[in-house]
Amino acid sequence: MTATDALPPLAGLTPARLDWRRDDSGETAPHSTAFDDVYFSRHDGRAETEQVFLAANRLPERFAAWRQARPFVVGETGFGTGLNMLCTWACFDAHAPARARLHLVSTEKYPLDRDDLARALAAWPDLAERAAVLCDQWPEAVAGVHRLWLDERVTLDLHLGDTVERLHLLDGRVDAWFLDGFAPAKNPEMWRPELFTAMAARSRANATFATFTCAGVVKRGLKAAGFAWRKVPGFGRKREMLAGEIAEPPADARRRSTPWYTPPAPRPARHVAVVGAGLAGTAAAAALARRGVEVTLIDREGPGAGASGNAQGALYVKLAAETNLQSRCYLAGLLHSQRWFAFLDPDRRLWSPCGVLQLATTEREARRQARFLAHHPLPASVVHGVSAAQTSALAGVTIDRSGLFYPRAGWVRPDALCRRLAAMPSVTFRRGEVQALVAGADGWRLMLDGDAGLEVDQVVIATAGLANRFTQTAALPLQPVRGQVSRLALPDGAPTPHRVVCAGGYVMPPLGGELTFGATFAPNEAGDEVREADHAANLEELARTLPGYPATLAAAGVALAPETLAGRAAVRAASPDKTPYAGPVPDAGAWREDYAVLAKDATRVPALAGRHHGGLWISAAHGSRGLASAPLAAELIASMICDEPLPLEVPLADHLHPGRRLIRDLMRGMPA
Repeated sequence: MTATDALPPLAGLTPARLDWRRDDSGETAPHSTAFDDVYFSRHDGRAETEQVFLAANRLPERFAAWRQARPFVVGETGFGTGLNMLCTWACFDAHAPARARLHLVSTEKYPLDRDDLARALAAWPDLAERAAVLCDQWPEAVAGVHRLWLDERVTLDLHLGDTVERLHLLDGRVDAWFLDGFAPAKNPEMWRPELFTAMAARSRANATFATFTCAGVVKRGLKAAGFAWRKVPGFGRKREMLAGEIAEPPADARRRSTPWYTPPAPRPARHVAVVGAGLAGTAAAAALARRGVEVTLIDREGPGAGASGNAQGALYVKLAAETNLQSRCYLAGLLHSQRWFAFLDPDRRLWSPCGVLQLATTEREARRQARFLAHHPLPASVVHGVSAAQTSALAGVTIDRSGLFYPRAGWVRPDALCRRLAAMPSVTFRRGEVQALVAGADGWRLMLDGDAGLEVDQVVIATAGLANRFTQTAALPLQPVRGQVSRLALPDGAPTPHRVVCAGGYVMPPLGGELTFGATFAPNEAGDEVREADHAANLEELARTLPGYPATLAAAGVALAPETLAGRAAVRAASPDKTPYAGPVPDAGAWREDYAVLAKDATRVPALAGRHHGGLWISAAHGSRGLASAPLAAELIASMICDEPLPLEVPLADHLHPGRRLIRDLMRGMPA
């Protein structure tokens, strides 16, 4: 499989089917009806985990000796109830040094529902606190990567879908493998040669593995993939099991046809400067600080200025009727943001998952939404269709159109969020404007307002429409898009929508007694003054979105005129393909030189890895949907900087690569 191969269908997954049977102690334990097998040993599931996976991989000793800046990575085939991962977390806490970090990666094709997960893990009261953290963040059963933050040092990536497929798409390398899952005789579809090949390709040098089984198909598959195995004493009634290692994993060949996306080699990241303190910048700063990186956050105004300075913003996406990479990125971003906000702000002071209604304002749009639902059988808890009557009931105001409902989307307070993120430990804010970036042998010097400059290891640029003003980023096209929101003061008792309602614009539930709606969309305009004409345009859009609502407000004594409205205007930035830039900054001159042959023949791909400005990254072009893209972009960049598994599959990470436009233009023979 290459990075450009089609991803599996964007759909919900079949949940695990369980029955609960009494084990040897008389307690009930989960049993898979699909595979006719147990999730863990009836003798003692936790003791089995500790012997088979922790001890056989020598994790207590390896955790105790871990001194690297990157996290120790454990990979697992078959998450099941999560018992293995929770025990690994507990083992890490018991043995690892204070500054060490752990990254867990686990695949699962048939995820348990939240209630079954909680019931299964209730068998171990001493794991109750850890199990509660897991259950609180348990993701929707949607194929893809779902990142969970177990605590400040431990991250779990759940890769939901077929195990072999998931490992082919994993962008990351593993130090120790738990080769789990139902027994080979019960689940032959997983235990096939491609599994072991994928494990080898995702391994670091000298990565270890352990598994409960000694089946011949497993021994042959491991050996063929390059693993050395040996028999060791098994657990309980099983006399023997397998453990081993792989000395020299094969090279990653997935980007052979797209070598420009080859990631740059890791480099030190003790001190990173983030330029821009809007949502993209503060999210990146927070993601790095959580990993123990010292961050200097720089902005000429302050956290939450510019387009991130609105008091209220919609957390929403608009997905294409036909599956494409952009829609996959945005759906992954929406689900990521929902979990991230719940983890960051469980008291909901900065956000509200009130739900988002996307109305079908025309017959054409209704047909498009119907095609979307037909092509994307996602869980109803993610998105589902609603009738006109249902939209009215959900919104709390009369609506005469059908639409899509995203139950867990909603609205956020971007200005307050940016201030919160900028105040995190290890983040130091510095007011100023970066005039130039100067590369050094070991890092970067930032020239700030004419002073001697700031020296750092790496730099993240997150200055929206100004992100391509530096010499190193000048080749990345960005389009300014002016937008103005309007705010209407409401008297007590005035009717208000209960959900975010989107059509040509949007209207949100009131915050602080004000109704926010808009926003205008003016490409290639950069003014940030508030215009009465834009207020008028927003009032017209409000009337189109909720046709009867203005009259209802007028009947309640609310004056609806442009001159009575407050508002705010700002300039967002968009890329030509309307997908954000998130990743390393390409050396445009080197790319044009190395890949010049593509202009004559796009099939003649030079075997040259893409050259980048080492230690320089960008998060920009988030447009009007930054609340659904910037947090995931921040996590993606922080993962790259800190040499850990990525929160997106290889094709999606490549789709966000800032150099994609350079390659497109080369292939089309367009001038630089």
